[in-house]
Amino acid sequence: MNTTARYAAAVLALLLMTGCATASSAVPARERPADAPLTVRVDSGRLHGVATGKARRFLGVPYAKPPTGALRWAPPQPPEPWDGVREATASGSKCPQSTPGAKPSTNEDCLFLDVTTPRRQAPGTKLPVMVWWHGGGFTRDSGSDYNAERMAEQGDVIVVTVNYRLGILGYLGLPGLPGSGNFGFADQIATLKWARRNAAAFGGDPDNLTVFGQSAGAMSACALLTSPAAEGLVDKAVISSGSCRLDWPTGGLFPGAPAHSPYVPLRRGQGDGLAAARELGCAEGEELACLRSKPVAELLPKTQQFADHLAHGTALLPVHPATALRTGAFAKVPVISGGNHDEARSFVAGAMAFDPKLITARTYPELLRRAFGDRADEVGARYPLSKYPSAGLAWATVTTDRSWACRTLAGNRQFAAHTTVYPYEFADPDAPDVNQLRVPEVPQGAAHATELPSLFDLHGVDLLRGGPQRELSRQLTGYWTRFAHTGNPNHDGAPHWPSMPKATPGAAGAAGAAGAAGDRVLRFVPGAVASADFAADHQCRFWDTFDPVNARGAAGRD
Repeated sequence: MNTTARYAAAVLALLLMTGCATASSAVPARERPADAPLTVRVDSGRLHGVATGKARRFLGVPYAKPPTGALRWAPPQPPEPWDGVREATASGSKCPQSTPGAKPSTNEDCLFLDVTTPRRQAPGTKLPVMVWWHGGGFTRDSGSDYNAERMAEQGDVIVVTVNYRLGILGYLGLPGLPGSGNFGFADQIATLKWARRNAAAFGGDPDNLTVFGQSAGAMSACALLTSPAAEGLVDKAVISSGSCRLDWPTGGLFPGAPAHSPYVPLRRGQGDGLAAARELGCAEGEELACLRSKPVAELLPKTQQFADHLAHGTALLPVHPATALRTGAFAKVPVISGGNHDEARSFVAGAMAFDPKLITARTYPELLRRAFGDRADEVGARYPLSKYPSAGLAWATVTTDRSWACRTLAGNRQFAAHTTVYPYEFADPDAPDVNQLRVPEVPQGAAHATELPSLFDLHGVDLLRGGPQRELSRQLTGYWTRFAHTGNPNHDGAPHWPSMPKATPGAAGAAGAAGAAGDRVLRFVPGAVASADFAADHQCRFWDTFDPVNARGAAGRD
């Protein structure tokens, strides 16, 4: 990986790691006559949790053996049973990762999850189970960063937040290594199986499981729907800022970075693994044994080379997820799918903070040329510098529309041809600045990850400000948790959220027979949750001409 690409991966991972939130009751309040028990039995043994003012929590629960020694780069194995009662009152270690400004985490014994339930439950309760897959560019973050107490209590759901292997430890590939490129993905799947097996212990319904994720977690959740492992495992999915169709043209994620998607062919993944082994001094033919012998601290400098590196052409992910969407080869479960109005502003601001000379009025035409080749002038005419206060804001709008918004719309059209899809956009112009970027030329608005404070408290901190944001959080969490209960997010007291119409392949118009209705989403803005013309706002009819079959849900480049 060249130096520019490594900088890009580092900025991406930093930006994808943030999140925070709150919740709202989406279902009629149940009568809960007593506190739920703090000691429960799961399939590995008994757990003793902790009660808070709102919730009951079981923290640091192992769902697999430590992936160390011979289990480093092996599929997850069931945890060892324990005798007696295990204290589940503190979260487990984060999976190995490096975070700027913080001491690296190097503990491979990290395959833990946290379970959060309402504090009070009626006997015989069977609540929906929601399993959260965090973002972080496949290289950073942990489930324990997302406090789900408000969601569990107000939405009357059980929330399971999980760790999974990251970076080189999660996505390394080598020729002949079973599970190559999929170890983190296999961990995620293992969390769903754990949740199904153990839901009843917490008052949950093992036959009502929703996977939901953001960014890397959403890319994984979308990929899961295209995996043979999904059959009978998940009942619903929420995909936030992570469509199966997501990809970036040259420079689209970071100036100078090559065009890529989050999903890589197995052969490329194996080649990247061999290259990393060479860089770490491993001899040919001895790569796996050599890498397993190395301390985590020696591996971590290579982990950014495995950002956005989920392998396809494998048993868990036979084809590129975009191909699976195109052909209809995915689990036909209800889906919520969407993203944020200003996704790319965080990435652009991060690049400008790194080097202000990367994105300027002078470099803007070259950025367009590298990304769009002989159609650069067309894009420049659609997004002229004269229309924007800064070159950074112009480039952020181009990359938001092309790579995030319109690719998500294309994926949603393909989902809607086979199942029920509820499309949305988070668009709070004053959303909490979870990315902590201070670049005046690129105000963050509803940038990547800024919706997360409406769903979780990051590290237990509530970042919401004022009544309108709290009401938006109440609405957003209400939709998410009602969807977990029934597969339909609509509920009393909330604006109606229509599902996406099914487009007719080959019909006239950019969205086929669905027409303008198929281009609309429910837009979340404080005090103004309403239907909006998503395709018009993000110029998706223009971007469809770069990949015309997007319009009828057929497919573009995989």
